Amino acid sequence: MKSLCAAVVALVAFTGVAAAQSPVAVVEDVQGQVTGVEFMDYVAPGAIIKMGPDGKVVLGYMKSCRRETITGAGTVVVGAAESTAQLSAIAAGNVQCDSGHSQLLDRQVRESAASVIRGLGDDASPQVTLYGRSPVVEATGRGKLVVERLDVKGERYDVNFTAASLTRGKFYDFARTGTALQPGGTYAASLGSQRVIFLVDPAAVPGSSPIIGRLVSLE
Repeated sequence: MKSLCAAVVALVAFTGVAAAQSPVAVVEDVQGQVTGVEFMDYVAPGAIIKMGPDGKVVLGYMKSCRRETITGAGTVVVGAAESTAQLSAIAAGNVQCDSGHSQLLDRQVRESAASVIRGLGDDASPQVTLYGRSPVVEATGRGKLVVERLDVKGERYDVNFTAASLTRGKFYDFARTGTALQPGGTYAASLGSQRVIFLVDPAAVPGSSPIIGRLVSLE
């Protein structure tokens, strides 16, 4: 009984730590003098960003689908669904994103979920919907990234997942090469054993649309 209680306490403690570390937003742009974040960082509630006079940061909140452009000298504190700022100015609006898509969690949670996602590979049921036609794919490892349409045969993209082609060592942006997937299409992205199935919304737009609306995580 003591062992069971200890196990329950340990599980609760682990869950609490994981939740405390879970990111809520991605840094979509950084310009000027900014400390505390870099481009394509994931940030969790409580993170502090210091802004210089010429500083600019764009944050995309993944669950609230709120996109903030923060400018000017001051201090910014990341919240659960939006930021608060002292002196810096925040211009915000909602964008289209899959608010139920929660793959962008702390490493322990992502690794636990990955085995479930891969187990659904033959189902061909999308795990996430994209609202931009040019995905930003996140994955670890090197090799050939394959993005292939499932509902219509003949559309496939092969990308060499090498350090030279990636941002921050793990992000590949299809918009950089002008590649746009078809609206309404169902696709699978895979790199080695990592695989995710996603749907491109019928009204999705091409190009460099907000990253939170076109992010695919294979981690």
